[in-house]
Amino acid sequence: MQLTIERSALLKALGHVQSVVERRNTIPILSNVLLSAGRDRLSFAATDLDMEMVDEAEAQVNVEGQITAPAHTLYEIVRKLPDGAEVSLSYSGDDPRLVVQAGRSKFNLPVLPAGDFPVMSTDTSGTRFTLAKEDLARLIDKTRFAVSTEETRYYLNGLYLHTVAEAGIPLLRAVATDGHRLALAETPAPEGAAGGPGVIVPRKTVDQVRRLLDDGSGPVEIMVSPQKIRFEFGQASLTSKVIDGAFPDYMRVIPKGNDKQADIDNAVFASAVDRVATISAEKSRSVKLAFELDRVTLTVRNMEAGQGVEEVEIGYSDEPFEIGFNARYLLDVAGQITGETAMFKFADPASPTLVLDPGDPGVQYVLMPLRV
Repeated sequence: MQLTIERSALLKALGHVQSVVERRNTIPILSNVLLSAGRDRLSFAATDLDMEMVDEAEAQVNVEGQITAPAHTLYEIVRKLPDGAEVSLSYSGDDPRLVVQAGRSKFNLPVLPAGDFPVMSTDTSGTRFTLAKEDLARLIDKTRFAVSTEETRYYLNGLYLHTVAEAGIPLLRAVATDGHRLALAETPAPEGAAGGPGVIVPRKTVDQVRRLLDDGSGPVEIMVSPQKIRFEFGQASLTSKVIDGAFPDYMRVIPKGNDKQADIDNAVFASAVDRVATISAEKSRSVKLAFELDRVTLTVRNMEAGQGVEEVEIGYSDEPFEIGFNARYLLDVAGQITGETAMFKFADPASPTLVLDPGDPGVQYVLMPLRV
């Protein structure tokens, strides 16, 4: 294999695929990126056995061939080369190393045979549809903060992507929950999406897709089967296994009859929560909200650090009551509100609270209260 490629094109493609590779691997080949040169293209592939990332870039290929090389090392070398550099990659069976050259820089990297590289099988059956990158980014951004990190409930370690019909209108919906809070976002279902299987997309896959959306342009092709999901971003594609489990019936958690409503200036409220939470105990991070006519008083008590109290003007006209929440969860939700106002709907201090964004009717948040 022998080729020349422009540094920026090489860096972009390598940046995409090397992010899939785990820093520590017990299987050496999984630390490598598969390089395949042919027809004026250099293709890249990396996998962790649950997810496979593929990309390609234009290159001047003199000798076609395949080899694998350490993904992170190669990426760091290319990243530190000067802008505009022409990078030469060469490998021959006589020297079992990949030679990387640019100007006066030369590196020799260990290689492993391309034939040992695991390739993820592709499901030919499944639902295929196209989604605008802005719509996919919104579904992810509005929900992924609520994905659980608790490995024992593995079926919550991802984003539940599925279609539903509301009033006869098909919607593509993303839901995440960790048992303490729930985030839901939806968008009109694109053509071909309705009727497809609902899948739980792993947290790592969601993060990789979101990263690719920042670099991509144009719509995203999505293929969903009961076992895998595939995202195609032009030349780049990401294929991932989905979590094998049943996502809980989240609709039972979303309250329908909460009759107490508070309209709160989101930015003012978030700043107040952040200030009083400064002295909260790290484990609970609980903040008490005392609602009265057109105001809410935020209180945090910590036996060691003291007490913090702040009052915020709001729109509220129901009976006074108190409720407690995890301050971090309040701030996470506030960070996703697009309008100036957040709408809180309560039933009682022990029941789930619904938070709506008047600036984006397609999202809903549910917060479980704490005892304070």
